[in-house]
Amino acid sequence: MTQYHVSASAGSLSGNGTEANPFMTIGQAAAIAHAGDEIVVHSGIYRESVDPRFGGESETNRITYRAAEGEPRPIITGSEHIDTWVPEGDGVWRVEIPNTFFGSYNPYIETVFGDWTVYPDPREEVRHLGDVYLNGKSFYEVSSLDKVRNPERWDTGRDAATDTVVPLIDPEATVNVWCCAVDAERTVIWANFHDVNPNEELVEINVRQTCFYPSRTFVNYITVSGFELAQAACPYTPPTADQIGLIGPHWSRGWVIENNLIHDAKCSAISLGKEISTGDNDSTRTRRKSGYQYQKEAVYKALHTGWKKGVVGGHIVRDNVIYDCGQNGVVGHMGCAFSLIEHNHISRIGTKREFFGWEVAAIKMHAAVDTVIRGNRVHDSVLGMWLDWQAQGTIVDSNVFYRNTRDVMTEVTHGPITFMNNVFASEFSFDDYAQGAAFINNVFAGRIRHAQVLDRSTPYHFPHSTDVAGEAFVYGGDDRYINNLFMGLSGVQRSERTVDAVGSETVVDTGSACFEKSPHSLAEYEQSVANAGLGDEEMIRYLPQSVELSSNTYLGGAQAASWEPGSQVSAESGSLGLRETDEELWLTLHLPNDAMQVTGAVVSTADLGQPRIVEEYFEYPDGSPIVVNRDIVGDSRDEQSARGPLASYPRGEVLIWSSAMSR
Repeated sequence: MTQYHVSASAGSLSGNGTEANPFMTIGQAAAIAHAGDEIVVHSGIYRESVDPRFGGESETNRITYRAAEGEPRPIITGSEHIDTWVPEGDGVWRVEIPNTFFGSYNPYIETVFGDWTVYPDPREEVRHLGDVYLNGKSFYEVSSLDKVRNPERWDTGRDAATDTVVPLIDPEATVNVWCCAVDAERTVIWANFHDVNPNEELVEINVRQTCFYPSRTFVNYITVSGFELAQAACPYTPPTADQIGLIGPHWSRGWVIENNLIHDAKCSAISLGKEISTGDNDSTRTRRKSGYQYQKEAVYKALHTGWKKGVVGGHIVRDNVIYDCGQNGVVGHMGCAFSLIEHNHISRIGTKREFFGWEVAAIKMHAAVDTVIRGNRVHDSVLGMWLDWQAQGTIVDSNVFYRNTRDVMTEVTHGPITFMNNVFASEFSFDDYAQGAAFINNVFAGRIRHAQVLDRSTPYHFPHSTDVAGEAFVYGGDDRYINNLFMGLSGVQRSERTVDAVGSETVVDTGSACFEKSPHSLAEYEQSVANAGLGDEEMIRYLPQSVELSSNTYLGGAQAASWEPGSQVSAESGSLGLRETDEELWLTLHLPNDAMQVTGAVVSTADLGQPRIVEEYFEYPDGSPIVVNRDIVGDSRDEQSARGPLASYPRGEVLIWSSAMSR
C-alpha cells in the first residue's frame, strides 16, 4: 500500500506525493493510485474534476480518497472564481469570458435537457447547466437581460406533480438573477448583484460537469470520505440518460461515498445510475418512441451487457449531508441495485424550481433491487423519495420525511418493498402508484394517494437477481398495513375517487377506508377470479387485489376499513411535532388515551406472504427473514409494544435522528 498526500497550498505539480513533497492536485494522485493505495487530501480548495484512472480490486483492497484528519474539509468544486466584472448600473454587472476558458464543456451552452423535463415555456425559459454564486449562494437564471435589470420577486413556484403553489427556498431573501449569451468566441454573463460589488466578494461560476467522477466505467471499489463537494454543472438525469452526477461511480461496483458535505449540483449530487450505451435521452432526441419504451429497452440492453449482482452496484452512501441541488440528492437507475443508502441528511432538493421534470426527488431510484434505504433524514424538498420501476426487495427502514411537498412515491413496481419504522410527517405522506408493499409500524401524518397504472407494463425479477421474470401492469393493492399510526392531519376526511380514460382508479385517503371492498387474502382474490369465469388479463384488470389490514390506529378523521381486525379508530386528534437542529431531530407524539393503550405484535417475514405478481418473500437482500423487533431508535419491540415507529410513547420528546447515530 502506498499513501499519497495532496495539498493545494503546499503541493506542487512536480511533487512526488509524499507528506514532505505533496501533489498539488487530487488528479495527480488519481492518475497513478492503484488497489490498496490511500490518498490523503489536506485542507484547501481544489478546482478540478477528479477522474480516477484505476479502481480497487475488492471490498478489502480498494482505493481510498480521504480528508486529512484534524483539518478543515478539503473542497472539490466545479466552479472558478471570477473577479473581472464590469458595472452596467442599477446593480447589474457583466463579465466576458473567452470560450477557451471552458475547454470542451461550456455550461452556458449546455441546457437542462432530457426525457421528462418540464419547462413552463421552453421557447422562453430554457435553463442552462451553469450558475452564478455569490459567497456560496446560487442565483436564479432568467431568460433576458431585461429580466436581469428588473428582477421579479419570486415568492412562490408551482409544483407540477401536485398542482399546488409552494414557497421557494427563502421568499424573504433578495432575488439575485443572471442570464447569458454565447457566440463563437465568448461567453457573456450578466448578473444583478444589487448593492454588492462582485469583485470584492467571492463570486464563482460553474465550469466543470463533475467534481469526482470517472470518465470510464468499471472503475471499482473506491472510497471517497470527508470532503466538501460543490457547484458542478451536471446534466439532467432521467432513467433513460447517461446519468452523470456531481459525484458517482459511473456504472461500477463497490464504491463507498461517506461523511461528505455535498451541495449545489445543478441536477444530481450522487449518481449511482446507468451509463450511455443503454441510451441517452433518445425519446427527446429522436421522437421515435416514448420515454417509457426506451426505458424498458434500457433494462434489456443493460442485462445484455452484464447488469447483475457482483458486476454493477453494491455501493454504500452513508453519513453525507446533501442540500441545494436542482434535481436529486441521490439518483440511480440499475446501477443503484444491491446498495445501502444510510443515515444521510438530505434537504432543499428541487426547491429552486427553475426547471421541473418527472424525475425530481431527494432520493430517486429506478430498479433499486435489494437496496436498503435506512436511517435517512429528508426534508424541505419537492419529493422526499421516489422508488420507480423494479423496486424489488427494497427495504425502507427508520427514515424521517418532513416538510416535503410529498414525502414518498412508489411507481409501477410490484414489490416486495418493506416500509418499517418510518415517519411520514408531511401533509402529503405517500403517493402509491405501485403494489406489493408491506407497511409495518410507520406513522402517516397526512394523506395517501393510491392509483392503478393500467397502461404501462413494467419488469419484475427472479428473487435477489436482476434476471427478468416477466412484466405486468400495476393493478393497485396487494399491500399489507400492520401496526401503523394514521394521524389524519392533512384535513382529508373521506376517500376521494377518480377514474381516467383507461380505467385506472385513483383514490386519496388518510387511512384504509379505500380498501373496504378489497379481498382480505390472496385466497379470496383467487376465488373472485374463479367467479369471474373464462378470460385472461383483460378479465382480471379491474378486479380488486387483496389487501391485508391488521392492528392499525386511526386518529383525527382517518378512517379504517370496517373489516380490519384489531383496528383502533378515534375521532379525537393526536399531534405530531418535530424539533430540529442541523445535527439532531426530536419527535413528539401526543395521542389520545385509547390510542396509547393499544399494542401490536412483532411482525416478521412469515406474517407477510408474497406479492401476487412477483412471488418473492419480504426478506432482507441476503435472504434472511425480516423481524420488526426494533423501533426507529433501536429500542426492542415485543408483543406489548406500541403501534407506529416507537415501541413506547413517552410524554415528552424523543431523539429520533442525530448525526452521531450512524449504525
